[in-house]
Amino acid sequence: MKKVFLFLFIAGLLCSCLKQEENPLFSEFDTPFQVPPFDKIKEEHYLPAFKEGMKQEIKEIEAILNNPETPTFENTIEVLESSGSLLRRVSNVFGVLDESMTNEDMQKIAKEVAPLRSKHRDDIRLNEKLFQRIEAVYEQKDKLDLTLEQNMLLEKYYKDFVRSGANLDEEKKAKLKEINQELSVLTVKFGENVLKENNRFKMVIDKEEDLAGLPQAAITGAEEAAKERGHEGKWVFTIHKPSMIPFLQYSEKRDLREKIFKAYINKGNNNDELDNKAILAKIAALRVERANLLGYKTHADYVLENNMAKKPENVYKFLDQLWKPALKMAKKEAKELQEMIRKEGHDFKLQPWDWWYYAEKLKKAKYALDEEMLRPYFKLENVREGAFSVAGKLYGIQFVERTDIPNYHEDAKVFEVKDADGSHIGIFYTDYFPRASKRGGAWMNSFRKQSRLHGREVYPVITNNGNFSKPTGDKPALISSEEVSTLFHEFGHALHGLLSDCTYNRLSGTSVSRDFVELPSQIMENWVFEPEVLKMYAKHYETGEVIPQELIDKLKKASHFNQGFAIVEYLAASFLDMDWHTLTEAKELNVDKFETESLNKIGLIPEIVVRYKSPYFRHIFSGGYSSGYYSYIWAEVLDADAFQAFKETNLFDQKTAQLFRENILERGGTEDPMVLYKRFRGAEPKVEHLLKKRGLK
Repeated sequence: MKKVFLFLFIAGLLCSCLKQEENPLFSEFDTPFQVPPFDKIKEEHYLPAFKEGMKQEIKEIEAILNNPETPTFENTIEVLESSGSLLRRVSNVFGVLDESMTNEDMQKIAKEVAPLRSKHRDDIRLNEKLFQRIEAVYEQKDKLDLTLEQNMLLEKYYKDFVRSGANLDEEKKAKLKEINQELSVLTVKFGENVLKENNRFKMVIDKEEDLAGLPQAAITGAEEAAKERGHEGKWVFTIHKPSMIPFLQYSEKRDLREKIFKAYINKGNNNDELDNKAILAKIAALRVERANLLGYKTHADYVLENNMAKKPENVYKFLDQLWKPALKMAKKEAKELQEMIRKEGHDFKLQPWDWWYYAEKLKKAKYALDEEMLRPYFKLENVREGAFSVAGKLYGIQFVERTDIPNYHEDAKVFEVKDADGSHIGIFYTDYFPRASKRGGAWMNSFRKQSRLHGREVYPVITNNGNFSKPTGDKPALISSEEVSTLFHEFGHALHGLLSDCTYNRLSGTSVSRDFVELPSQIMENWVFEPEVLKMYAKHYETGEVIPQELIDKLKKASHFNQGFAIVEYLAASFLDMDWHTLTEAKELNVDKFETESLNKIGLIPEIVVRYKSPYFRHIFSGGYSSGYYSYIWAEVLDADAFQAFKETNLFDQKTAQLFRENILERGGTEDPMVLYKRFRGAEPKVEHLLKKRGLK
């Protein structure tokens, strides 16, 4: 009998070893530049790799705890920093692909892993013995002769543990773990519901007259969407923006504009299985409870302590400063649109589903310009090459397309990024088209971040994702001016990750405060419509003709058009975010009532809907922007001021570009962001440049 048990035990061990050997996530990737071997990674590999990664990290933590030597920066902080390599590897790969290539199995894994990872993080950060070692090093930091980066790493780890509840008693620690695990599941569920809502709605048109006013590209796209969905001979429009926005801009059918617009703004708010109201109310309440447990008045106080803004009142003061002039401008715009409706002989009141349509008409009337005049010059591949060229002129870097490197989807392209001297910088993936398996919006992510701990150079592998207009019929992907700006924006985030030059993974690339991370992305948008830059990439997709000066002049004249609308819908979302996260009581509120009161308080006009209504506000309820959605316009103060440094010299001034690379892009989170900014610019940023850029001054 003993022999049988021994045989079964050995067989089990062998089976386990074989499974580990077969799982490509368990070891360093044996591929060009160690990118993930996408063809070998299967869904069944993730869960075992997550579990093994957590198990290995706990062993690595135990080694720190069992070290009999006095705690030092090297034997405690650096060892802690280097722990968890397997978990980091599987988390990065799964995280990127779950956002861009998800399915029911991936979502099931995400929901199963979320509470496990939450518990795992808490088991580490609430470990009293580990915190004592970190605290022992922290208390002697002034005597340690640390570099700036080492000092910041120590500071971050100490604060991470304190802010994670390391100083709480055992009862409160247990409660905190419970809250964290519940939040981890709720936030995943919220995002999953939004994705399903984005894919669920379709507006099927079977009468050709209902296509009145639409450009041919939108009609062709709808025809192709209909074929994909089994509606041969009809047209299908969805609430994915490349489908919805042209419909709102050009459709003469007001009832259909209303239908698609309401479908979009009611995502997660249809009192069905995808309804997000109860979920987000619970998230908001749990965040208050957690903040109070940790000694903070509100969730916003907790979050902003680590941001440039520091306190909620500073954010509100900043938003108020912009809100009044923006609202005044939006009211003036609404009046102009209402007058246009009257002149057309209609007596209806301007509604949110009318705004895009009449704004496009007014722009054409005022400036002889509309979106369809520009699209032929914005072939996606040319725009992408334009972004590459701008980076090349600024930083001397080059992007070389590679077809021999593993890829995860046919829409994605892979580029090797090289420095001016030809040395390898990193790998860059672009994935720009919408699909049912991809979440909405546009974003940057990392399969691997840059670091060089103990002299081991780890090169970054960065991605940019978008949901841009796809090729239609015999035409290539011709994107809108807004999509052009978005492409440059996300490319700026990619540069932040690619050009990172840090020792520690914890501080590298985009690991900076939420209200600083948008500076590298938003500054790139400033180059987009500069005449010198337009002539580099804006070429007619059929003739190759460079965009004519006449169109460039019209773009310049129209640069402040509709800015009241754009700023007001954004700022309203920023106020809504702050209001949700400055709650002081852990109560589950009526979502619709709370949102209405929040927007009425600031006087949002009924003709404009907040950019993200609460039930689909992914940034704050399933992303990392809770109490931080204001960051985009906060960073715009920085980027408008920073770009002025180039305007004062020239667009591609090498000295200015080098200063920006060395002090912003390379440094990650190794120093205080304002210190880094002042080192680049020589002074704190001035808000006047933003006001002028946005037409508010």
